[in-house]
Amino acid sequence: MTADLSFLRKLARTQRFTLGAPKEFQVARDGSRVLYLRSGDGYDRTHSLWSLDVTNGTESKLVDAERLLPGEEELSQEERARRERSRESGGGVVRYAVDAACETAVFSLGGTLYSVDVASGAVAEHVSGAVIDPRLNPQGTHVAYAANGALRVIERASGADTVLAAEDDPQITWGVAEFIAAEEMNRSRGYWWSPDGTAVLAQRTDSTGVPRWNIADPANPGAPVNTVAYPAAGERNVAVSLRIIGLDGSTVDVERGDWEYLVAAHWSAGGLPLITVQPRDQRRLDILAIDVTDGSTSLVHSETDPAWVEIISGVPAWTPDGRLVRVEAADDSYQLVIDGKPVTDPGLQVRSVLHVGDEVLFSGSEDDPTQIHVYRTSAGSVTRVSDVDGVHVAAGRAETCVVSSWSLEHAGPKVSVRRDGAAVPIASHTADPGITPNLRMLTVGERDLRCALLLPTGYQPTDGPLPVLLDPYGGPHAQRVLHTRNAFLTSQWFADQGFAVLIADGRGSPGRGPAWEKEIGGALAEVSLTDQVDALHAVAAQQSELDTSKVAIRGWSYGGYLSALAVLRRPDVFHAGIAGAPVTDWSLYDTHYTERYLGHPAEQAESYQRNSLIDAADRLERSLLIVHGLADDNVFVAHALRLSSALLAAGKWHDFLPLVGTTHMTPSDEVVAENLLHLQVDWLKRELGIG
Repeated sequence: MTADLSFLRKLARTQRFTLGAPKEFQVARDGSRVLYLRSGDGYDRTHSLWSLDVTNGTESKLVDAERLLPGEEELSQEERARRERSRESGGGVVRYAVDAACETAVFSLGGTLYSVDVASGAVAEHVSGAVIDPRLNPQGTHVAYAANGALRVIERASGADTVLAAEDDPQITWGVAEFIAAEEMNRSRGYWWSPDGTAVLAQRTDSTGVPRWNIADPANPGAPVNTVAYPAAGERNVAVSLRIIGLDGSTVDVERGDWEYLVAAHWSAGGLPLITVQPRDQRRLDILAIDVTDGSTSLVHSETDPAWVEIISGVPAWTPDGRLVRVEAADDSYQLVIDGKPVTDPGLQVRSVLHVGDEVLFSGSEDDPTQIHVYRTSAGSVTRVSDVDGVHVAAGRAETCVVSSWSLEHAGPKVSVRRDGAAVPIASHTADPGITPNLRMLTVGERDLRCALLLPTGYQPTDGPLPVLLDPYGGPHAQRVLHTRNAFLTSQWFADQGFAVLIADGRGSPGRGPAWEKEIGGALAEVSLTDQVDALHAVAAQQSELDTSKVAIRGWSYGGYLSALAVLRRPDVFHAGIAGAPVTDWSLYDTHYTERYLGHPAEQAESYQRNSLIDAADRLERSLLIVHGLADDNVFVAHALRLSSALLAAGKWHDFLPLVGTTHMTPSDEVVAENLLHLQVDWLKRELGIG
């Protein structure tokens, strides 16, 4: 029975207690219906498509994915890569799209394209194969999709399946976002329908000349090697270009300027199609309008910054009456700008734009960066939609939106449709973790670092001081200290093993404005490590429960980099570190992320050396455990192997744990996932000398 499972087995089986929560909402234009995905319960991986009648609160299952395709899906390599970029580990219907009236939905299941009539629930199968990202035109008459490098379209009335764009060269694909866009720019789409449904703006991706990196399975030497085009720092990026393709066979190539990155695209009835582009150094962000008759582009707006221009998702976009909506950095804030006028006050940090209509729905943080709220513009003013403390995620329109609210007061989200001042609930079936964080939210030090301190359940001051475990991400574009119970469940488990667990968000983390984020530029190692050390010392000065003679640190990805960095450079503070999937040599990581912070390696070689772990290998004095998945296609296992080799060459003892078949996400096998955390605790106690 699931009730008898250990917390760690629950953690793995429930995919960190996310299964059973509704997600991927689509709201009908009149607000009467909401579509969403949800699995059967907190232990069910298979997501089905559901519908809520907002007028009476009735839920109905439109597509039963388990009945439609029993058993495990056979995924193409392209679909596996897409899911890895979106960190999607669930099954069943994991993505879908609707027409403008929300009358029809389309989705891919096991590589087969299906559609469902929302009113009747009738499901139709259209084509089998490696179907990726099917999308209806606004009128619902045609479905475009990507498959095997080509972009195709089906006319629903006749069933005719036509190639819109394809080339024989396997290095050229159409209609799919490239690795950099999906991993670093939050752009998962590679084509966009015109508002009249007669044409698409399609991405052509040419990976010629991009380095090919091979991912083998050493545990199964007979298995085929997965070869990927990976643009490491300083290397060639894929060449992205655009073409407008009509259903009548007409084509117009979009003018290709001097830009390197296609950041976003938008095509609506409010104006000409828009694209957002950046040069390679990312110090400029241009919004361009496309003339659909000849493909020429004109500059609509440009923003520059001597460090880099931050990307905010959801913009640019036109309102229906033709006003441009964008976000710009001003007064040390990310401000929402409509028709050239800021509509948010300084201090409100806009995090993302969720929908642009007559009004704008967006998310942001005010004076407390650990909370994220939902806002809407209304009659020239800004109103907060979310009404309790926490982290709120929304979808839909300003007039009718779905808000998922995460809080320190409860595990899992509370989900409701907000319309006309009323809230209609949507059921969430996440599993009960069985753990309540023993948590103190703190603000410490001269930089007001946001921290979370977790102590063992039932801990009393008479129990004496505890060994300390730092559990950070610690880098840009991510937060660990958030006003939601689910953010601290694993950390609480570590605390219950006898640690005081400290989590700190340093400079570079979102929610505190451009200046805070830019301080990390060129100094990833120095700034990130300094903030972790300062947070530790400041909290220890306030909280007598911390025994700073026994301090360890663990982390994954950037957190893994920071953990190895801590024991290499500050052995006076840290006595043991667990580095999971760490970036060890920034010249091995991708162009867009790495060059944003460290510049081009040909021009900033010293910066790469200064922020490298490899060059500090001979300084190791403390215990270090390196953990890395052999199938990682984001931070390749070469990072860990090169660090281990450098440590061995320097005569520095360390532990190295390879994870067979594991990508950059944590292990999918629940037994392995459970044992991995048990092993970390045992290793930490041994290395810290804890009985």
